[in-house]
Amino acid sequence: MIPVNSVLQVGQFPEVMQAVIDQRLSAVHLLDTGSQVPPGSFESILIRSNTKLPIKLLEQLPNIRIVATCGVGYDNLPLEYLKQKGIKASNTPGVLNDAVCELAIGMMLGLLRHIPEAHQFVKSRAWSQGLFRVATTLAGKRVGIAGMGRIGQDLAKRLEPFKVKLAYTGPTQKELPYEYFSDIQSLAKVSDILILACPASPETEKMINAEVLEALGPKGYLINIARGSVVDEAALLVALQQKIIAGAALDVFENEPNPNVGFLNIDNVLLTPHIGSATSETRQLMTNLAIDNLEAFYNKKPLLTEVKN
Repeated sequence: MIPVNSVLQVGQFPEVMQAVIDQRLSAVHLLDTGSQVPPGSFESILIRSNTKLPIKLLEQLPNIRIVATCGVGYDNLPLEYLKQKGIKASNTPGVLNDAVCELAIGMMLGLLRHIPEAHQFVKSRAWSQGLFRVATTLAGKRVGIAGMGRIGQDLAKRLEPFKVKLAYTGPTQKELPYEYFSDIQSLAKVSDILILACPASPETEKMINAEVLEALGPKGYLINIARGSVVDEAALLVALQQKIIAGAALDVFENEPNPNVGFLNIDNVLLTPHIGSATSETRQLMTNLAIDNLEAFYNKKPLLTEVKN
């Protein structure tokens, strides 16, 4: 049982998630991390992975013992500070795999087949003036996946029926029926399509740089469903503008919700507003798992999905 008003809910939550929260617990809401902390003896924080949790806020909350984040990513949390203070952290892996994989494949097909442009082509009545441009097929292509964790492996399984050749890179080789490359540049060199499904970390920060994009080449496509920080956006923008690569589909950006305006003015990109997990079913599952972790903490049981920091 979670005590009334012991949870501080930080940041805004979509309506479908808020409904779950209101049904399962009584939390005090702090809409803005820069606002004054409401009075109360809070032991836990409930937050979304797209909301940065500043140390300055935590310093005003000396009784916090757990931070439950709704999302598979936890780069929004100051993990080193939490570790120093003995504060536990949890995330919500697994439950969003389906939605993220669906979006990745949808964006890939949308990019290769020019689906957004084709939609506009029909709506603008341009079809009566001539034929739409030919596109690129997925079948027979080499798809490289950077990051073969839960999402990467689920994505690979979904891609198999598309008659593609799969390869991957990551910190270590796994017992998988796909070719392994020890570094991202080598993978990019043999890939027609490079999908980023890796976590945000110091090791992956800006790993997609000018050299990797050049290796991907003028017929290659980049799909990013990971985090904006894994891509050097300045290098990517140059690669797109100069046709060093064929195109990119981006669901995540370095600066959200205000991405580099350069991406808005080129026609070989497909952009979505970080909606990988944005289905009502997935958001409900994420919220329930985050609250399940809080319940486990208050009942003095092991967390279901603890972040080992």
